[in-house]
Amino acid sequence: MSLLPDPIWPVVVLAAISLFDAAISWRPVAFIARCWEDVRFPKRWWRLLAWLKVAAGAGLIAGIWVPYLGLLTAACLVAYFIVAIAVHIRARDFGRNLFVNATGMLLICVAVLLWSFLL
Repeated sequence: MSLLPDPIWPVVVLAAISLFDAAISWRPVAFIARCWEDVRFPKRWWRLLAWLKVAAGAGLIAGIWVPYLGLLTAACLVAYFIVAIAVHIRARDFGRNLFVNATGMLLICVAVLLWSFLL
């Protein structure tokens, strides 16, 4: 296990994905709003998810220089997407949102956690 990410580029890519996701979640584009409605996520909490995504991107970028911060952020993203998958299953939302978006992002986050921090 390394204190700082090695290689760095997967962490930067995941940070960019998180920040882009935050940008399109701030005023949710149609497919994101539909996803949150499908899982019955309360509308009053939608903005919180955008801030969590900003925090994830910032934590990953800062984690390039701050020991363990990137590792912690990557691990939190894995937990976030495990919860997201559980929410989709609970809502019986077995379509693209579960199998492409949430599961795909979980796989990306696990890969970055393993490749850049743990192996």
